[in-house]
Amino acid sequence: VSGGEACIVRTRIPVWVLVQARHLGTSEADLLRSYPTLRAEDLANAWAYYRSHREEIERQITENEAA
Repeated sequence: VSGGEACIVRTRIPVWVLVQARHLGTSEADLLRSYPTLRAEDLANAWAYYRSHREEIERQITENEAA
C-alpha cells in the first residue's frame, strides 16, 4: 500500500493503474515491457486483487480520472 492505494509488491505501481491500462486495451506483454520491474506473477496478483476489490479499484480509477 502506498498513499492508501494497493500497490504491486516491490514496486510503487498502484493496482488501479494496471487495471485502467488493461481496460484501455493494453496487453499484458505491453505492461511487462512498460514496467520492467513487473513479472507475469505480479499481473496475475493484480487481476486477482481487482476481482476481490472491484469497487475500491473502480473508485480509485474514477477519482484519478477526475483529478
